[in-house]
Amino acid sequence: MTSHSRFLTLLSIVLLLAIAMSACSPSVVTQVVTQPAQIQTQMVTSVVTSVVTQEVNSVVTATPQPAGPVTLTFWHGYNTDTETPFLEKTVIPAFEASHPNIKVQDVDIPYDQFHQKLITAMAGGTAPDLARLDIIWVPEFADMGALTALDTDMSDFGTYKDAVFPGPLSTTFLNGHYYGLPLDTNTRVLVYNKDVFSKAGIANPPATIDEFLADCAKIKALGPNTYCFADGGTYGWAVDPWIWSFGGAMTDAKLTKASGALNGPNTVAAYQFLKDMLDKGYLHPGIKGGGVDTWGGLGKGQIAMILEGPWFPPSFEKQFPNVKYGMALMPAGKGGSISVVGGEDIAVFQQSKNKAAAEEFIRFMLSMDTQLKMASVGQMPVLKATSSSDNLAKMPAYFGIFLQQLSNAQARTPVPFWTKMEQILSDAGTAILNGTVTPQAGLDAAATKIDALFPKTQ
Repeated sequence: MTSHSRFLTLLSIVLLLAIAMSACSPSVVTQVVTQPAQIQTQMVTSVVTSVVTQEVNSVVTATPQPAGPVTLTFWHGYNTDTETPFLEKTVIPAFEASHPNIKVQDVDIPYDQFHQKLITAMAGGTAPDLARLDIIWVPEFADMGALTALDTDMSDFGTYKDAVFPGPLSTTFLNGHYYGLPLDTNTRVLVYNKDVFSKAGIANPPATIDEFLADCAKIKALGPNTYCFADGGTYGWAVDPWIWSFGGAMTDAKLTKASGALNGPNTVAAYQFLKDMLDKGYLHPGIKGGGVDTWGGLGKGQIAMILEGPWFPPSFEKQFPNVKYGMALMPAGKGGSISVVGGEDIAVFQQSKNKAAAEEFIRFMLSMDTQLKMASVGQMPVLKATSSSDNLAKMPAYFGIFLQQLSNAQARTPVPFWTKMEQILSDAGTAILNGTVTPQAGLDAAATKIDALFPKTQ
């Protein structure tokens, strides 16, 4: 028997056992569902990896186009007010009209239930064909062996890889492969209250960290209850833009360790900057965890500047229709003007029997026409070409500054254990701002803890 034949025989046995377990012993799936999240994820990782990664490790060729009618299941978490109706009434019908042999059954799942439902479905062998996933989930599911490596399975993957913003693309990469493509994106830019700036004698938003500090001194002179800047905590979404703009980093470039990066001089300088801001009264103390209404503070003139995403303009204007505000790029430091990437990726599950059709749907969703259509309901496109003047004219005007910021925005560290890593980072930041540790000591300790999360084989 050849090695290839032995592999197929082994794979058949494993698959039959998996089927038998799910068919004859319902308690297996029930046990997975009822375990705590961390244990449950480990169990599902074992179940999924034992069956699925054998396919990943085999020779993979481009999936042939579907020969007959197929129905795709597409799970997502678009909002039910505008995005899901637009997807179901406009986007999917257009896809089905151009692909008469493919039907799409979309399932809208609330965000707070989405991750759990995917875990349960994978354990039961009923994962969707493809899904719109939060970017922080992709490395986790890829590490389980649950997602298809599109760079090996999708023949024209390189075309789409080159077409999308590099920051969002990086969220799909793990262990040498890309397990999805960006679908929609967002980032944070500086938002400022124009009336507060005028009272402080500031004509333009700060372009650099030095200008930012000079403006903070002027704003603080307006009174003790007026803060220059505010944010909601010390988690990655809040502190990453400052770390990167100072030239710092969370890990080394190869994602093998935090030591030398998280506790390096540039990252330490970013935390020292935040600590100094707090001590001078420039930074709202809510960043330490006490809570702060950043929008309310900005609208009432109590906070001069915040960092916010593309959801801000329409919602803020409804709450504070008479408040004049402006938007600008993240103030540049030693590392440049770098903000953080948010958004969702689209990925194909290994359990899918319709991979070719799923990849056709991905191509359609990443077409310029579809990306611009989704922009009309607030979804920021991921194609670099949408930054051209012609395409910008077809989208909400405020998208321009966000697309400009996205050109060099970075993603939160794309590792399967990001949730644990972020908690360590957040705890260290709070301790530093509370003054219980120095920035260097706090980050030294955090780096050691995060190093322990990386696989020992790296």
